Amino acid sequence: MKRREVLKTGLIGIAAALGSVRLSSVFAADTIKVGILHSLSGTMAISETALKNTALMTIEEINAKGGVLGKKLEPVIVDPASNWPLFAEKSRQLLSQDKVAVVFGCWTSVSRKSVLPVFKELNGLLFYPVQYEGEELEKNVFYTGAAPNQQAIPAVEYLMSADGGSAKRFVLLGTDYVYPRTTNKILRAFLHSKGITDDDIMEEYTPFGHSDYQTIIAGIKKFASEGKKTAVVSTINGDSNVPFYKELGNAGLKATDVPVVAFSVGEEELRGVDTKPLIGQLAAWNYFESIKNPTNTAFIKLYKDWAVANKIPNADTAVTNDPMEATYIGIHMWAQAVTKAKSTDVDKVIAAVGGQTFKAPDGFTIEMDPKNHHLHKPVFIGEIQADGQFKVVWKTKEPIKAQPWSPFIPENVGKKDEPDTK
Repeated sequence: MKRREVLKTGLIGIAAALGSVRLSSVFAADTIKVGILHSLSGTMAISETALKNTALMTIEEINAKGGVLGKKLEPVIVDPASNWPLFAEKSRQLLSQDKVAVVFGCWTSVSRKSVLPVFKELNGLLFYPVQYEGEELEKNVFYTGAAPNQQAIPAVEYLMSADGGSAKRFVLLGTDYVYPRTTNKILRAFLHSKGITDDDIMEEYTPFGHSDYQTIIAGIKKFASEGKKTAVVSTINGDSNVPFYKELGNAGLKATDVPVVAFSVGEEELRGVDTKPLIGQLAAWNYFESIKNPTNTAFIKLYKDWAVANKIPNADTAVTNDPMEATYIGIHMWAQAVTKAKSTDVDKVIAAVGGQTFKAPDGFTIEMDPKNHHLHKPVFIGEIQADGQFKVVWKTKEPIKAQPWSPFIPENVGKKDEPDTK
């Protein structure tokens, strides 16, 4: 390897370890700049740091195979620090100052909503890798995480089934922002359609960074003691999941008593939790590290080897998870679309992304819907194991097409299943 290439590789590794580093000045001018927009500090760092790492790993993988259009990809990393207005500032910096061709980033819906006006104004391109509440369809965004019908609805259907415990009462517990509130609006309407009344639905929200769940867990125990089988649907995000699950264990609330299904807790979040009291609790995702197939085995090895080589903190216990897979898929699909378009021009790339396919670690060949900017995704429900991994207890037979506009919301009737490209 030439000395210059060694220098580039080394600097990417240093950037990954430090968290927020601008690499622009050390690369040759003849590169394609790509933005990485994730919180590397603050309440969301527990989840988003791994996505920054996955993006760097994928960029290195693509560069090792010759890059895109004969050019190497140059990552530009920024840290919006779990500060939602700062996401907008950093996205403007990436698009206007750094002149990136695409941005991979955001986790919370409030961060995505913060950057949308900037991407629309400057005609930027965002790949968003996390499950979300739907009710949105934008020309400048490709959604590689799940819409509600690819996660939330199947999870609640499972809880209501005999295999899932035949739940008749539901606690909708989330962090207080747009994703949990909109998802729970959809779930409440869905539960009404199944004959569940408001008397059998408890809805609670806590702020970002909340750490005292004793009173809430006590309230859940009381709600569950009133005669009907009760389940909790958790849309808690960020580092609040650690005290929530610790208090769940402290209270002795087991999965056999009150099952909890989480939409924002995966392998990465469980690294900091004693999972033994949580055995049997659930999560609904479109990927788990425990899925067995050759593509996933290669993906896991790629990431764990990269983590060790780049001296990522706690690399010896590195795990993969759903948003990491969605990040990986999104970057590869963007690269394929650029190759097809023979250009990084945003409008040409947008036209080329629809219909792209990719053999994913989840075991399926995943397609980007030709019209609605969402991936067709399989759905898996997993039980927490003692080692922090998930045992798949239910799955769809094939990928499910996303419904960005939930049919359980009356005002969505007749809405177009594709973005306005004007």
